Amino acid sequence: MPRTPPQLIVVGHGAAGLAAAVSAAERAPSVGLSIEITLLEKAREPDAGGNTRWSPSNMRLDAPDRIDPGFVDDMLRASGGLADRSYFRALAEQATATISWLQGHGVEFITPLYYLSTGPARIQPVGGGSAIVEKLAAAAKRAGVKVLYQTSVTRLVMGEDHRVSGVAVQDSDGITTTLNADAVVLATGGFQANPAMMRAHFGPRAETLRPISPGTQFDTGDGIRVATDHGASISGDWNGMHIEPVDPRSKNSAPVVLVYPYGIVVDQDGRRFFDEGGGLMHETWETFARDIHFARPSSIAYAILDSRLFDIDGFERAIRSEVPPYQADSVEALAVQIEVPTSQLKETIETFNAAATGDPARFDAARCDGLAAAATLQPPKSNWARAIEKPPYLAYPLVGAIAYTFGGLATNERAEVLSERGPIPGLYAAGETTGHFYGTAPNAVAVLRALVFGHIAGREAIGFLQRR
Repeated sequence: MPRTPPQLIVVGHGAAGLAAAVSAAERAPSVGLSIEITLLEKAREPDAGGNTRWSPSNMRLDAPDRIDPGFVDDMLRASGGLADRSYFRALAEQATATISWLQGHGVEFITPLYYLSTGPARIQPVGGGSAIVEKLAAAAKRAGVKVLYQTSVTRLVMGEDHRVSGVAVQDSDGITTTLNADAVVLATGGFQANPAMMRAHFGPRAETLRPISPGTQFDTGDGIRVATDHGASISGDWNGMHIEPVDPRSKNSAPVVLVYPYGIVVDQDGRRFFDEGGGLMHETWETFARDIHFARPSSIAYAILDSRLFDIDGFERAIRSEVPPYQADSVEALAVQIEVPTSQLKETIETFNAAATGDPARFDAARCDGLAAAATLQPPKSNWARAIEKPPYLAYPLVGAIAYTFGGLATNERAEVLSERGPIPGLYAAGETTGHFYGTAPNAVAVLRALVFGHIAGREAIGFLQRR
């Protein structure tokens, strides 16, 4: 009887899964291996792509062919020293080669203007994450990768020596079947759309967190669950998430409002509750958005500014909501519109203005300008403390929206899923299904690591199948 070609199954159609499938499909012929690759995706084809499809996909490189030599140390600092140095060293070493590979598939890159504030250098694909999904999906199709949409993985099947031998899947009609697999790559995202897991790790209020994009709803922790059911180790901060402040009125994906540092933020009672100028936007947005959802009684806050917002060059790129702010010619009228106690909002602004006595000419939205309010102001305002006094007065409602969770599978620099006994033979993972982030998400790294380790996972899976 003819020998059945080795079977590789990739679970997930975002950056990590597509990179794995295409990488494997390209690698196999170069080592003389005939292989069948199947990609499983729980969404319908028009919705496939996970978070990647909806992300601007900023990536932390100085240029497509250059990464900052301090990248690894920056990652360790962001994690409070908890990150795996070898993992991030592999990411740094493979980053530019992966970008070159994407360029070879028709993905073009630009150096974007990063909102209003300065930050680490970054590049961005023209067309955002949807361009990555479309180009790699086309490459997968050309390479003969079979894609099964509306198909969810329900469990891993393990053979001798704790080795992967298949996956059980369920289609849109609820029919469960088992597919043989000699190797599996898990790239199913985090668990932010799994209410039970969110409640277990973040408490009951986590169940009501708004997903940041339509793709987020498919990230129910499937890859994490099926692997840990068979002894996979875990990694990352299980009390960590990437969460951003968005306009709840908006119908857009990721309708962030990132001008809050240039005014004040109040809760539903009209009181300030944090230092809006405590750092650059990407240094404060997670803590701020998490505070809104978990610590504010109504899980909503309001960014209060005046018309000088419109004088900031490029302020529009820091606002992705299509809904205009509330506007009024008086603080009292604005308070009525946003249903905040009039007297309290007026008192809050008057107190802030009395403390914002620095020279407004020092105001610089692009950097921490040191324009701090008087030390008597509590909470403090460490930068951009300019009085709110020029009507019309503006208000943006803000809620927290989750992008992804940090807790996931433990993997090494070869994208192998680890257990107490070492790597699980034939099992790989990449992207948000893996851990590795602690405390805060290192800025502009999520999509980059998904691509790099997806590419590594596909290549390593072929090496594993070749050795077998």
